Amino acid sequence: MKSLKRAVAAVTAVAALTGLAACGGVKDDGSATADEGKNATITIGTTDKVVNLDPAGSWDLGSYAIQTQVFPYLFSTPNGSGRVKPDIAADNGSFNADGSEFIVKLKKGLKFANGHDLTSSDVKFSFDRINRIGSPTGPSSLLADIASVDAPDPTTVVFHLKVRNDVLIRQVLSANAGPIVDEEVLSPDKVTSAEDIIKGRAFAGPYELTGFKLNEYAAYRRFDGYKGLFGKARTRDIQVKYFADASNLKMAVTGGDVDVAQRTLTPTDIQDLRGNKNVNVVIGPGGEERFIVFNFRIQPYGGSRGDADKAKAKAVREAVADLIDRKAISKNVYHGLYEPMYSYVPGTIAESNDSLKKAYGDGKGGPDLAKARKVLKDAGVATPVDLPIEYTTDYGAASADEFALIKQQLEEGGLFKVDLQQTEKTVLVKDRIVSESSDGSYPAYQLGWVPSYIDADNYLTPIFRAQGNIKNGWSNQQVEDLIVKETSQTDAAERAKTLDEIQDRLTEDLPSLPVLQGNQVVVTAKNIHGAKDTLGPSYRFNYSALSKS
Repeated sequence: MKSLKRAVAAVTAVAALTGLAACGGVKDDGSATADEGKNATITIGTTDKVVNLDPAGSWDLGSYAIQTQVFPYLFSTPNGSGRVKPDIAADNGSFNADGSEFIVKLKKGLKFANGHDLTSSDVKFSFDRINRIGSPTGPSSLLADIASVDAPDPTTVVFHLKVRNDVLIRQVLSANAGPIVDEEVLSPDKVTSAEDIIKGRAFAGPYELTGFKLNEYAAYRRFDGYKGLFGKARTRDIQVKYFADASNLKMAVTGGDVDVAQRTLTPTDIQDLRGNKNVNVVIGPGGEERFIVFNFRIQPYGGSRGDADKAKAKAVREAVADLIDRKAISKNVYHGLYEPMYSYVPGTIAESNDSLKKAYGDGKGGPDLAKARKVLKDAGVATPVDLPIEYTTDYGAASADEFALIKQQLEEGGLFKVDLQQTEKTVLVKDRIVSESSDGSYPAYQLGWVPSYIDADNYLTPIFRAQGNIKNGWSNQQVEDLIVKETSQTDAAERAKTLDEIQDRLTEDLPSLPVLQGNQVVVTAKNIHGAKDTLGPSYRFNYSALSKS
């Protein structure tokens, strides 16, 4: 099977080079080429930034938005749903007798757009390389409970598990670490460039990517060989334009330059557009989280500072938690589109625990200046505390107003002096990281999170496990052990107790401070259909559901 793939590799490479022009895609200026039929192309606008096309090198919403269109997954969530179903898997998978293996069968006759067979060998390769590369901006921590992957025959994949009867294995395989890539095109040990992936036509999702310039444009052509969950894409050609700011995106959708405006329009813009007769404002379920992360090495009194003091550092974090007024931020900045979040798991999830509301501030969700002053005084912290905070408007232009209000809340009683700094998201997600060789760049900073799968664990394992995304110098072995425990608890009541304890321990440590949780908002032209169909708790926005009349 693989020998056939190698035999056609050279032909494919040449075909790919010519195919970029033949497939339509983009002109030299990045605009879509003309195509037959009035429904040929839908243009989508977004302000989300892309970190990397290669799934091994990215774990962000902008990159994920591309990957879910062009790569297949063993399991995916249907449009509008949070329930995982087989994508290119032939069944739901099964555990062996002792729960140490999870076995998945693939559909027969799967192909990549370049003609290569998609087999279990590609599946094994896809997961092995994510772990081998271990990119700090990649999703390898999602695979923490998979010991190894085998491909005993072309249509069988065996996942050897560290946690027996892992209740989350299907969700993990549907998440950011789940894209199946072509082992004949992508490197086994290095992040592969977008140019090489596109030239190799290494795609087997509903669409293939025919043109791409980082954070400027992306052009998609329907891949008719896709045999997965979502079926044939309703629209053949999709063009995505990336905008520097929300105001330009708003003008583009109201002026007809784009058919769909996806994410990061300001709450004020959304309110205004609701009254515009030329567009539809579509609101879907949320699960997005916005929080402030503390760098345990360089925050005030952090471990790498000359005045390092764990008790004082914790007092600083607690005082911040006592002073933040989430209700004011939700009302005055976001007009209710984002709601107060008092837990490490959003309130939309059954196992959410409002532990932060009880532990900090006035105990009812409001701020408490006297409490914050006492916590700092008792710890011997001199005030005002200098606290630099980094944020990005790539989460939405309203982030500037949000953090201006947070600065006001923290400084109002004279306990803090906040130095606000703004940067691009692509810079923030890289420079924030604490590692063996770096203390990171920001004492405190804004970070967002959207669910990769719909379970309380998705707000715990990917963020707070030892190799998790938080990467701020914090660690807690008790939290680590409890997270491992909950992933194998088949008794729902017992698992709920464990999840509750995890959230309590995080509340005690305060590695981060959840502030808001939000909904999804998409604005479309009146002749665009299917946007509401694809909006769901999984946070996937499937272009294949869209059509134009």
